[in-house]
Amino acid sequence: MNAERLSAIGLEPVLTTCELAEYLGVQVQAIYDLRAHGRGPSGIRVGREIRFRVSDVLVWLEDLHEPSLSGAHEGAN
Repeated sequence: MNAERLSAIGLEPVLTTCELAEYLGVQVQAIYDLRAHGRGPSGIRVGREIRFRVSDVLVWLEDLHEPSLSGAHEGAN
């Protein structure tokens, strides 16, 4: 099912663990390790597999965002 069709019926696309790892440029095991330590994105278990809502991944990534160091130095003067 393509993203347009999912959107038309009100469903959000989900990523597999492999797709998420590829997007992030990491090994699949890194995703499993992050989740095992409670630091990964929330997922949905479908049978033996885990799926990740795109919106959940975006929120997780935003929470990981670190402020730039240039902004920190401006207030130090």
